[in-house]
Amino acid sequence: MRSAPVAAFVAAALWLATPAAYADQPKVDIAAGKQKAETVCAACHGVDGNSVASTYPRLAGQHEQYLYKQLTEFKTGKRNNPVMLGMTATLSDADMRNVAAYYASQQPKALGASDKAQIEAGKKIYRGGLAKTGLPACMACHGPAGTGIPVQYPRVASQHGAYIEAQLKAFRSGERKNNSVMTEVAKKMSDDEIKAVSQYMQALN
Repeated sequence: MRSAPVAAFVAAALWLATPAAYADQPKVDIAAGKQKAETVCAACHGVDGNSVASTYPRLAGQHEQYLYKQLTEFKTGKRNNPVMLGMTATLSDADMRNVAAYYASQQPKALGASDKAQIEAGKKIYRGGLAKTGLPACMACHGPAGTGIPVQYPRVASQHGAYIEAQLKAFRSGERKNNSVMTEVAKKMSDDEIKAVSQYMQALN
């Protein structure tokens, strides 16, 4: 019998593997996506998706389907972010697919940890979870190298640690509501554990 955390992740995988909005896999135009990214997205996320400021997530090399899903959820308000609501308001469905495909095609650049003292603690959580609180290993879904699984789980390697930390805390508090599995995962984590694993993810490449 599967444990409750494992069962939850399996259920999430089945749901994310067949997103209705992406089922038909329509043809995308990466050149058009680049043009749209340069005019709408680059100021925050960078032309190549390797944002400099940790306030803004790095999009380079992120899975196309995941990026599209986030854009549609910003646009509908399912993922609450006033800035991104405004940015996506002007984007058509084709625009969002093209932008997602463009950023997915870009090469993520290595960051390294901002706080190297956190690496070992973060590695233990990422690779082994925490039995005392029932926290599953992050790599069970995001992979040993943090590259995730297309359609199912996002890439976390080389992502800004401060951004990951903010998102985990948003999931934990209920501020971010667009992934019930991550909400339950984050609830099992202390501030120190979130910071440590976020720094480890940033160091992955």
